[in-house]
Amino acid sequence: MKKRTHQLYYSSLLLAVLLLTACSKDFLHRPPKDAIADAGFYKNDDQLMAATALLYSKVWFDYNGRSAISLGDFRAGTAYSGWNDKENVEFNTTGNTTANGDSWRSFFIVVGQSNLAIANINKYAGPEVSAHAKKMAIAEARFMRALAYRYLVMNWGEVPIIEDNQKLISDTSLRKNTVESVWKFVIGEMRSLAEDLPETPAREGRITKYTAEGMLARFYLTRAGVGANGSGARNQTDLDSAKYYAQQVITKSNYTLLRSYYDLFLFPYDNNAESMFSLQWVYAPGDWGASNASPSDLNYDSKMCNGDGWGGDKSATWWMIGKYEGFVNSGDTLISGRTLDQRLKATFFMPGAYYPEITEKLADGTTPKLIFPYVTGDNNFLNIKKYVTGRAADVGGLSAQQNYGNDTYMMRLAEMYLIYAEAVLGNSASTSDALALQYFNAVHTRAGLPAYEKPLTADVIFNERIVEFAMEGMAWYDLVSLHYYNKAKAYEILNSQDRGLFATAPDKMPDPTSWKCVKTSWAAFRKITANDGNFQIPIPTAEVSQAPNLKLPAVDYYSK
Repeated sequence: MKKRTHQLYYSSLLLAVLLLTACSKDFLHRPPKDAIADAGFYKNDDQLMAATALLYSKVWFDYNGRSAISLGDFRAGTAYSGWNDKENVEFNTTGNTTANGDSWRSFFIVVGQSNLAIANINKYAGPEVSAHAKKMAIAEARFMRALAYRYLVMNWGEVPIIEDNQKLISDTSLRKNTVESVWKFVIGEMRSLAEDLPETPAREGRITKYTAEGMLARFYLTRAGVGANGSGARNQTDLDSAKYYAQQVITKSNYTLLRSYYDLFLFPYDNNAESMFSLQWVYAPGDWGASNASPSDLNYDSKMCNGDGWGGDKSATWWMIGKYEGFVNSGDTLISGRTLDQRLKATFFMPGAYYPEITEKLADGTTPKLIFPYVTGDNNFLNIKKYVTGRAADVGGLSAQQNYGNDTYMMRLAEMYLIYAEAVLGNSASTSDALALQYFNAVHTRAGLPAYEKPLTADVIFNERIVEFAMEGMAWYDLVSLHYYNKAKAYEILNSQDRGLFATAPDKMPDPTSWKCVKTSWAAFRKITANDGNFQIPIPTAEVSQAPNLKLPAVDYYSK
């Protein structure tokens, strides 16, 4: 699906671009130095496109690694990790948690590099650069900056808005800004830049006007709850805006749902018709940061990948497996049955299931197609399948250890259908709106399930989102959105979750028709306690020590 034209951008011109590095703890106080600033570089439209290409990949690298699902899924309770992500699994994220620091740093790298791109384009763009290309390049940078702030405000709450890193050299008064003003900023930015983007991608993988409108649908749906302060009705004007923009994308864009959910993650899926925005990774030996390293942490065994199978400790949680329609919870210790939901097999490896796109390299030199094994006992995990594409031989040689070329979804069209349904539901207990049900069922039936014919409720839509986007780094932000206007409900969901491990036994091997899930007897951890004191992630300790003004009360960004 992808011609990989953007790989051309990673030439020697870009090798010096990054990294507004992991060791640069003072990024809030100085502009990034290691980025393109050569006045002779921005001579034409192609060079301008090359200059903004890194905003689709390298700047997100630290977040895309372990952090995206560590915060987005492990902290939300959809999956378990016994080692590297244990603090987020146990809802004990601290200022020193690795994913916390990596994510914060990555988002501010996005902000810093976006700011620098805007400044350089305005300063150095030559006379041969078209007005259209210049507007689009600046819009891309503003888009990335606004999206980074969406992640920042939803994880850390009050954060400093930075539009010009150059001014920070002499500015010692930097303060955090209020949650309300951050949301005002990101929505204002996204509304403004949308008109400067084309309706179809200028090049493969590039964002469009409808990508920005999709983000507006997402942003408005979330901000609708901000003013409720955890207890109250969502803002109807914001709900109406979310509905409007979601329908704009559904009815006017060229994006379409793929017929098969499984195909969304079947190599080569990059830049398919449903992908509204993806991080654009390439198989790039020797260019650390240009490729996707996250599959290394997801692959469950070295023999089915490139020797980097470090995901053996990762599994669906008991709470998550119970979300799939057809599985029945019998008491507190057994979940059993089968599901027609194709999303389960595409998201988690199921014992006995056949995965013909992946081969194993066995000790005897043979390479059979993968049948996920069943190990008797009570530690047979449902390891993560999403984004796992197999060995180099399975992807035309385009992968190696910690070097994968498959992209990371940041927004899929399916989200627009569910946003529309939720926005229509709004503050009501239920809705039988025909179009909302039609859009909901477009996602639901695509997964292989029968059409949902009852009135839609908040719980039904929430559960659909959890199953649809599991292991895509989305679940935590759904909980944050809920927390904005209904803290009690968010805590009820989190505190009722069983996040513990379980063993899954097929009724036969291979090609099972049903499974039995039994709680792992030796796993003591199962529950968390979420409350006002630990729901919001603390600002990384190292950042507070470098920028002590982060300890000061937040101010409204627009009351300067």
